[in-house]
Amino acid sequence: MVLSQKQWRNIFLFCLGLFLGTAFCMKWLETLFIYRGEIFTIIGLEIVYPAQKVMDILYRSDQTVLTLLKSHLYFDFAFMIGAYGGIASLLMMARSRITHIIFNRLLLFLAVAQLIAWGCDILENLYLLDWMKNKTDIRPSFSGYHFVVMVKWVLALGGALLSISVLLLKRKE
Repeated sequence: MVLSQKQWRNIFLFCLGLFLGTAFCMKWLETLFIYRGEIFTIIGLEIVYPAQKVMDILYRSDQTVLTLLKSHLYFDFAFMIGAYGGIASLLMMARSRITHIIFNRLLLFLAVAQLIAWGCDILENLYLLDWMKNKTDIRPSFSGYHFVVMVKWVLALGGALLSISVLLLKRKE
């Protein structure tokens, strides 16, 4: 099934609404992520914090904070649909403006690769939820977790930046 530019735009607009609504909720929840008197962030849990700090946050935070963190992770599942669906839609809209076969296929590849990024994001949340539930030593799986996070970010940011660049710079032919 081939969708028109207008259909991809409508899918993008739906995804944008879902993205913005869930992002608002998640950002509001993040203001309540406090461990030992300091705010911690999801980006910190994903990329910045060492394994020991992640374990401290996940295993020693107040129960209210852990409930808020779980809620954030559940909101994130809806956010993912908006984010990766939106990026894939942008890539497909950009693809319709490119006639060069290699670039056209690259945009298609990146659009399909958003499914991989989405899968990585799901796996990332499952890691965090499992660690919160089982309170095991995360160090053996921490490098795998970081790999999943990096793949997600590379595919998502690469797709978003390339599609937006094409849409802004390339006039419709």
